[in-house]
Amino acid sequence: MEGFGRPSKELVEKFRTIPTAIVSDNMHRIFAGGTGLRPFHGDAVLCGSALTVRTRPGDNLMVHKALDIARPGDVIVVDASGDLTNAIIGEIMLNYAITRGVAGFVIDGAVRDSGAIAKSGLPVYARGVTHRGPYKDGPGEVGVPVTVGGMVVSSGDIVLGDEDGVLAVPQSHAEEILALAVAQQARETGILASIADGTVDRTWVDQTLRAKGL
Repeated sequence: MEGFGRPSKELVEKFRTIPTAIVSDNMHRIFAGGTGLRPFHGDAVLCGSALTVRTRPGDNLMVHKALDIARPGDVIVVDASGDLTNAIIGEIMLNYAITRGVAGFVIDGAVRDSGAIAKSGLPVYARGVTHRGPYKDGPGEVGVPVTVGGMVVSSGDIVLGDEDGVLAVPQSHAEEILALAVAQQARETGILASIADGTVDRTWVDQTLRAKGL
């Protein structure tokens, strides 16, 4: 049912301290999970390897299967068509996921037991909340490419999330994107330091205006 490779734990962990905004800047600023996917868990950072699920709206049978085969560090990414009629996960599945070592959830659909999610600290991003529970009839698929919030995610991609939203880094380009993001983070650290000590160079503003004929 899997048939995909996961990135190394070392590679995944190197992304953990880089804000999604910086990673996004180095992915042409066009790849994102959409503003509709919001955190329900507080401020914990999401960082792990995607295990994808496609299911019909309001049904979580294949999400249960994904939890049974998940490995520690996996992020369960669920394409539930953005439907908010029925919750895809709640407190019971959340706690089972924790025992499995799951790194978090990204659900293009609804959750319930939002209070328990907030207290757990396990990163959970979803489109909304409802008290109505799910069906367990199928159909669905695990490990296939999915779309969540307009963002294509394949199993094995590196999934990141913070207070600014969710982002999936294609595994095939992860090393390249990481190098670019680390370099930008270093540059921005230097800019912030120069702002703090009053030495920031703003000549680029007028240079850009002249270059654009403004």
